[in-house]
Amino acid sequence: MKMISATLALAALLLAAPAAAQPAAGAPANASPVDNSLPLVTVHKSPYCGCCTKWVEHMRSEGFEIKVVETEDLGPVKARVGIPPAKGSCHTAEVDGYFVEGHVPADDVKRLLRERPDARGLSVPGMPAGSPGMEMPDGRVQPYTVELITPDGKAEAFARHGG
Repeated sequence: MKMISATLALAALLLAAPAAAQPAAGAPANASPVDNSLPLVTVHKSPYCGCCTKWVEHMRSEGFEIKVVETEDLGPVKARVGIPPAKGSCHTAEVDGYFVEGHVPADDVKRLLRERPDARGLSVPGMPAGSPGMEMPDGRVQPYTVELITPDGKAEAFARHGG
């Protein structure tokens, strides 16, 4: 009887193992495990924007847990978090008291969270080719600057990419 119980227990374990290895429902099949040391990122985006969805995938692949809030009018969100009008882009994220506007690389967000500067957040104005979510088939990256938005709304260079 003990042999039958042990065999059944082993069979149940072997059958359950592949299911446990699968990503959670709704997560992309290629999603990296969530890094529990990173805070949740809430992303406000249009339901129709493909590059925003690609940026979300980029952030997930770097270990961030993402909550997506789809909205057709991002203006009130941008105003609430304090994004200067000239610094806007196609999606707005909120993470641990900061905003992340546009196609900011995950490594720059991690640096922001590690260094914790006195700032509103980070912005990549516009939609530079080759930035996360805007990847080009030939691998080209248009030079762009990630800007740190200070409490008074001014921009300072935080990181440079491409070129």
